[in-house]
Amino acid sequence: MNTERKPVAVVIGATSKWQSDGRNTQLAHGRTLDDSDLPAGVRWGVGGAISQKFAQEGFYTVLTTRTAANASPLAAAIGEQGGECMIVELDLASRNSILNAFAQIREEAGDPDVLVYNAGYLEGRDLPPEKELLEHIPFEIFETAQHISSSGPFLVAQEVLPAMRERGAGSILISNNASSLRGRKRYTGQSLYYPRVMMRTLAQALTEEYSEYGVHVANVVIDGTIDSPGTRATDRAQQNPDLLVNPVSIAEAFYYLHTQDRSCWTHELQLTPYASRPSF
Repeated sequence: MNTERKPVAVVIGATSKWQSDGRNTQLAHGRTLDDSDLPAGVRWGVGGAISQKFAQEGFYTVLTTRTAANASPLAAAIGEQGGECMIVELDLASRNSILNAFAQIREEAGDPDVLVYNAGYLEGRDLPPEKELLEHIPFEIFETAQHISSSGPFLVAQEVLPAMRERGAGSILISNNASSLRGRKRYTGQSLYYPRVMMRTLAQALTEEYSEYGVHVANVVIDGTIDSPGTRATDRAQQNPDLLVNPVSIAEAFYYLHTQDRSCWTHELQLTPYASRPSF
């Protein structure tokens, strides 16, 4: 419970599928990895780093995840750092789950001051090379991508926008990737990402609708592979670690967006490691 009435930061997708025992890690490496030598800032990817950053800055941080156990180590780390948080189970494929989760958040934490939408998915990564073309993609994979990239952020935004509008303040920050900039071919080992353009479009529409009410909406294009236990262990990252994006630095960028002076808001931010060319 947020007994001290701290400002509230809700992180949708607080853990990473590339964490030591994550689904992508298991798919890529076939086992759980040892992350005991890694700093806490990279153990749970972007969601974990953002959660830790806002907690360190005095926010009561809500970690959402499909299964509470996924976020327990992250919650423990935040507690050890002197922060406060709670875990709420939320399934973006279920409207009732979203409604129930935010009812719990409002009751136990309060209305969010900042919402970070950092949901990801791995659907499509396990399809073989001969299944790269759209004609081979099962509709269920497309449905999952639509839930995460379109209906999910729509429903989540509906839950937080009324209070932000009435208060005249608040931030909705969307974690996105380069496939939100234009349609791209799905390569083997890559998720079905092109529905993520809908997340960018929603951010643009919400900016037009809600900026005048004091609500700051921004789309953050993370243009590279995020450092985490699973990605760090890949051959590509081992050969060129400069291609990895530091999640702690990403979290700093999100906090910067939330704390910007309203006379100078950024509505899209692209983060690219120096060693690679920016995507367009």
